[in-house]
Amino acid sequence: MANYLGIDVGSITTKMIVINERDEVLAEVYLRNNGRPLEAIQQGLESISSRLDGETSIDGAATTGSARHLAAYLVGADLVKNEITAHSIAVIDLFPEAKTVFEIGGQDSKVIVLREGVVVDFAMNTVCAAGTGSFLDQQAARLGISIEEFGRLALKAKQPVRVAGRCTVFAETDMIHKQQIGHSIEDIVGGLCDSLVKNYLNNVCRGKEILSPIVFQGGVAANQGIRKALEKELETPLIVPEHFGLMGAMGAAKLVKRAKPFRTLFKGFELSRKSCSTRGFECSECENQCEVVELLVDREVVACWGDLCEKYRKSSGPMIG
Repeated sequence: MANYLGIDVGSITTKMIVINERDEVLAEVYLRNNGRPLEAIQQGLESISSRLDGETSIDGAATTGSARHLAAYLVGADLVKNEITAHSIAVIDLFPEAKTVFEIGGQDSKVIVLREGVVVDFAMNTVCAAGTGSFLDQQAARLGISIEEFGRLALKAKQPVRVAGRCTVFAETDMIHKQQIGHSIEDIVGGLCDSLVKNYLNNVCRGKEILSPIVFQGGVAANQGIRKALEKELETPLIVPEHFGLMGAMGAAKLVKRAKPFRTLFKGFELSRKSCSTRGFECSECENQCEVVELLVDREVVACWGDLCEKYRKSSGPMIG
């Protein structure tokens, strides 16, 4: 049976998942990048490999996420897709009746509007990261609690306070002020969740027709406080998928499964044990002055991008869509 690898490399986390032809999940991994996406991809490949049977082959690989091109050249992807497409495909396959998708990740958040299994509209946050995973992690750390406890405390709020949620800086300043005048941690955290949800709905979802059923995914879907605040504000229950944090990777895997590459470009799990790095330079051959990036594996240049004239670029590569 053929097996397919989906990789989603975002700004904060790297997610990987392997599915077979029956869409059964064979292995998955969710880990933090810690500012080193190359190392995170290698670590993810090693972790995925350890979870698979030694005889399991990969017949197709696809990447998505903000670092999808870097990941594609590194691992040898057959397909590269944007996050909207990947997340939508995963939802449509699992919940064909879904009409709205909320996806909140490490540093971005998005809304996708579906009608009869087709994407008809979408939007992403632009400047502010208030309400995303990195901001919630930061506030939990400042309060000296885990992100899991953060969500549980929000559920215990008896009188959530009003917190400025339209900006990360203002939100943090307002939280500190509320602590100093004596409000409980539970009410502050609960108020922050309410404010961040209103910010998301009033900004990212502005002008969008939000209809049920609504699927809530991304790493922040694990936060019970945010989930409860969304359901309270919308007055409707949300669908949270089993693999809510890996839906982008799952969508990528499903897309490459549909593409059925004749011969995969995937370089194998041995890549996790090789030396990988990048280096950049500015080309002065013409007035474009392109900022060119080279990817090196075991000190050999295996890929190059950023050159508008494609002078340095290698001919073979993934399908980009």
